[in-house]
Amino acid sequence: MEKADGTLKSWDSYRGQWVLVNYWAEWCKPCLEEIPELNQLDKAPDISVLGVNFDGVEGETLQDLGARMGIEYTMLAKDPAPEFGWNIPMALPATFVVSPDGDLIETRFGPQTEDDIRTVIGN
Repeated sequence: MEKADGTLKSWDSYRGQWVLVNYWAEWCKPCLEEIPELNQLDKAPDISVLGVNFDGVEGETLQDLGARMGIEYTMLAKDPAPEFGWNIPMALPATFVVSPDGDLIETRFGPQTEDDIRTVIGN
């Protein structure tokens, strides 16, 4: 997978961690509300948050937008949904919860809190 900064990271490198693939947009107020919660979750050693811009913003523009919005977690350059056979969400924010084994276990819509996610993953 290509990150927004152009570096590459393999999906397999996330094995053993919970992965939250979060779809967001600049115009989505609930997306803005959940950014601090996602930043906090991403600091946990067993959780990685990957952001996907719903509007397809890329490159330096995406990096600048993420910085302005306070996003501290990794942003992906491209939507991974087609690669994994996931449905592209039609409502935002959307968070795909992927187990440490790499299985999609749940798709959540609406702003998520740290407590919401910890309830889903059981820790």
